[in-house]
Amino acid sequence: MTIRIGANPIGWSNDDMQEIGGWIPVEQCLSEAKAAGFEGMELGNKFPREAAKLRPILEAHGLVLVGGWHSVFLLERDAETEFRHAAAHRKLLQDMDTDVFIVAECSRTIHGSKSAPLSTRPKMSDAEWKTFNSRLTRLAELLRGDGFRLVYHHHMGTVVQTGAEIDRMMQGTGAAVGLLLDTGHATWAGDNPVRLARTYKSRIGHVHCKDVRLAVKAEADNKDWSFLDSVLAGVYTVPGDGAVDYVSVFKALKGYSGWVVVEAEQDPVKAPPAKYAKLGYDNLKRFLNGESSQV
Repeated sequence: MTIRIGANPIGWSNDDMQEIGGWIPVEQCLSEAKAAGFEGMELGNKFPREAAKLRPILEAHGLVLVGGWHSVFLLERDAETEFRHAAAHRKLLQDMDTDVFIVAECSRTIHGSKSAPLSTRPKMSDAEWKTFNSRLTRLAELLRGDGFRLVYHHHMGTVVQTGAEIDRMMQGTGAAVGLLLDTGHATWAGDNPVRLARTYKSRIGHVHCKDVRLAVKAEADNKDWSFLDSVLAGVYTVPGDGAVDYVSVFKALKGYSGWVVVEAEQDPVKAPPAKYAKLGYDNLKRFLNGESSQV
């Protein structure tokens, strides 16, 4: 299988709460990512959104653009409208030679609110599920016609969080809809990423690798913390520093071709980004070779 290892700048500077790592310059992020061994980088909030500005910055560090998060609001507007709203993002990805189009439904989401406990996250009615699945399929088809592969990012605090919700989305959408398997979000939401890998292997087009500290997860669940408070407390870490069995995940994904991306948001004051980037990269290399996932 052809697998490339990338990183997300959220390990240096957070997107949902930009003061987390807000002082860390792009130059530091990219130089440390390259030194750790990464080949590509997803978009972050500090990155230019024009290829003429972004390309030379990435090329100076020997990195390519992998793709990047794009919020969609399919419960509020139809697929054709959403496709038009994505015009600037589509142009950037096309100009940067990547076909990975990451989307997450953000209608009523609470993952970016420090004051909103995860128990208050939105859930879809049966009617909304029908609308969402239909519009997501149509958007994926429109994007495919423009040369992209839509991959859906299930995420804590959103309408697609749990394993049952991922199943309902995958079973209710067409083949053009791909899945972004996020090992950390799946684990925290109570599912097993190995199950998801095995069940949706043929439709998984992108993988986000972050690990979960179960003691922090348990406290976050018991005290009903917000997503951001849980992140600041250290619920997430890089692969190999938590409970996810990555060797089994990659065995279930045998034959997968694409990017695996370390996307492990932490407080950089507590978790020095360079140290954890190197740890995450080295561990992923071991796991992809079938070596033990035990720290």
